[in-house]
Amino acid sequence: MSSWLTKLRASFGMAREALAGVEALGRARKPITPEVWEELEELLLSADFGVATTTKILGGLKTVAKQELWSTSDQIVARFRKDVERFLTLPDGDLNLAGAPAVVLVVGVNGSGKTTTIGKLATRLHSQGKSVTLVAADTFRAAAAEQLSIWAERSGASFVRGKEGADPSSVVFDGLQAARSREADVVIVDTAGRLQTKTNLMEELKKMRRIIERETGAPPAETLLVLDGTTGQNAISQAKLFHQAAALTGAVVTKLDSTAKGGVLVAIVDELEVPIKFVGLGETAEDLRPFSPGEFIDALFEESPF
Repeated sequence: MSSWLTKLRASFGMAREALAGVEALGRARKPITPEVWEELEELLLSADFGVATTTKILGGLKTVAKQELWSTSDQIVARFRKDVERFLTLPDGDLNLAGAPAVVLVVGVNGSGKTTTIGKLATRLHSQGKSVTLVAADTFRAAAAEQLSIWAERSGASFVRGKEGADPSSVVFDGLQAARSREADVVIVDTAGRLQTKTNLMEELKKMRRIIERETGAPPAETLLVLDGTTGQNAISQAKLFHQAAALTGAVVTKLDSTAKGGVLVAIVDELEVPIKFVGLGETAEDLRPFSPGEFIDALFEESPF
């Protein structure tokens, strides 16, 4: 087992504990009864799949069970594993860097790991030979701009910031102009996670998108939402608000540790219908990796389920 997979498995400690019950249900080969379905439902909810996604998964399993005349619980669990991977596998899972420069707008609440994720992503892109400009459009937190400047220096990216309290969209405009003059390949824009009210925050994000589209002739190549993987179903409500305002193209799930319940990743993809593009497991740049549904399944379940 690779060191990355070992780390990923450790990060889903609570989810693996909950889903061990699913595997036990499969090994028991119980006759399929209403009680078996109820047991599976409780296990999925405890793993943070959420009510809506759990209901959808169970509905699909029940339909196939009737069609294929299943008789025992191992058949349910074997299909469940495949369905989880299918739920997580959406088109456009790779990072889109179309455009000259490609603009990546990064959104999320304060404390989600947004600025650190941008730094890690810049490091990753720089190692691939791309020139990167980081734009500190979170002008309401001086600490965020300072942190981003450190990551810019560390990653080899150029850096654009405005005055504290400046109009964030004006900083985006300046950043795009600077990126053009430097012939940057990628522009990554950090945004505020909290303004005076949620409405102001979302309106500001819409304004930034308009500036980007006006200046480049296209929407951002990517609009990525950074979510704290330990917040569970709260991440879903956050994601819906940001999706409405910023037309998300993908999610980055950070801070995955032993308290993370992995089912929320399935719920995020199911409810938003956007792919998870990266996951973050630690503090170093190497701890941000592209998300792989297959690795996720391997991390959640034992290698030999029954």
